Amino acid sequence: MFGQLSGRESLRDLLIAIEAHGGNAYYLGFVKSVTRSNLAKANQNKDYHIFEEFAYYRVEQAYNLIFKIIFSLAGNIFAFDSTTIKLCLSVFCWTTFRKKKGSIKDHTLYDLEPHAPTFFHIPPASVNDMKAMPEIPLESGAYYIFDRGYNVFEQLFRIDTIGAFFVVRAKTEPQVLGKEMEALNAERSPF
Repeated sequence: MFGQLSGRESLRDLLIAIEAHGGNAYYLGFVKSVTRSNLAKANQNKDYHIFEEFAYYRVEQAYNLIFKIIFSLAGNIFAFDSTTIKLCLSVFCWTTFRKKKGSIKDHTLYDLEPHAPTFFHIPPASVNDMKAMPEIPLESGAYYIFDRGYNVFEQLFRIDTIGAFFVVRAKTEPQVLGKEMEALNAERSPF
């Protein structure tokens, strides 16, 4: 966690930072000298859930600090979208996206009033956006805003059945859809 919070880029960089604070190593949780191989073994065997819990703890702190009512609606207002994060394939071999590219997707549920993320889902980049919708923790009375990549009727129906609301962009442009409807109506017209 010290490495993440201090912005270290490698285990070697982390060791340099730890050595620079040698007098405070005990307070960082290190009892004796640390080697790169010990850090690598600890990193490999460490359960990631501790970092996940810490991230949600920090999100909750941010949520409580900056909450401001903007819309005056009865429920929370969430925006859900994803971004692709490129990673070095030689370092993160588990992130294979294409033949020579490594990537993951970060799906984030963002609460608009406290300006804070409330949920993250991080699958491989090859997973389609709509596959992340079942992972969203839904709450009754809330409002959910989606981009057109999340236009999945089964999941939108699930939102409706719990008493929540959604806004989603159409998959086609309204002008094009209008012309298609006019053509369809013209074909059906008996005149």
